[in-house]
Amino acid sequence: MIQVRGLDKTFVLHNQGGVELPVLKDVDLDVEPGECVALHGASGAGKSTLLKCLYGNYRVSAGSVRVADVELADAGTREILSLRSEKLAYVSQFLRVIPRVSALDVVAEPLNGAEDARRQAEQLLRRLRIPMRLWSVPPATFSGGEQQRINLARSFIRPKPVLLLDEPTASLDADNRTTVVGLINEARAAGAAIVGIFHDQKVRDAVATRIHEME
Repeated sequence: MIQVRGLDKTFVLHNQGGVELPVLKDVDLDVEPGECVALHGASGAGKSTLLKCLYGNYRVSAGSVRVADVELADAGTREILSLRSEKLAYVSQFLRVIPRVSALDVVAEPLNGAEDARRQAEQLLRRLRIPMRLWSVPPATFSGGEQQRINLARSFIRPKPVLLLDEPTASLDADNRTTVVGLINEARAAGAAIVGIFHDQKVRDAVATRIHEME
């Protein structure tokens, strides 16, 4: 589902006279359905940059990045958006808050009006311990941990074959971390190809089928 060959990513700092900052160099990575690969390395090793290259947020400087048979190195905007809509999910640490939309509708939206969308959203909100009194409230005023759980519920409500996770449990307590571990392992068991950053070693040990070291 994911095949990376010879990936380079260099940032050009135009406000500093065009200084070049090489972050990734000659990266290779394969991820099969049913795998959860944990990116591991010191801060600054390029873990988040690699995730963003896999999601199409960053254009690669050289090499090949194929996700679900789409070559992201030269894909157009519409092709990338179609890939994300149908096959590729990204869970960041932060919720991009949608103004004046209730938490329940934020979670249900990826199901595109399916008949039982709100029921499925309610089930995930309960599982992630979001109090019912907050379901009708826009998440802009929620705590960081509550917003992260809304983000997780929104991302997991519609299973996709490729899942990218950037510190999905960073703001969560122990009980909710356990719940998210369960959601990740269920997605993997259903055949998702997963790449993630997990700084919590217990979470990493609980979900990763292997480690990809980055220097």
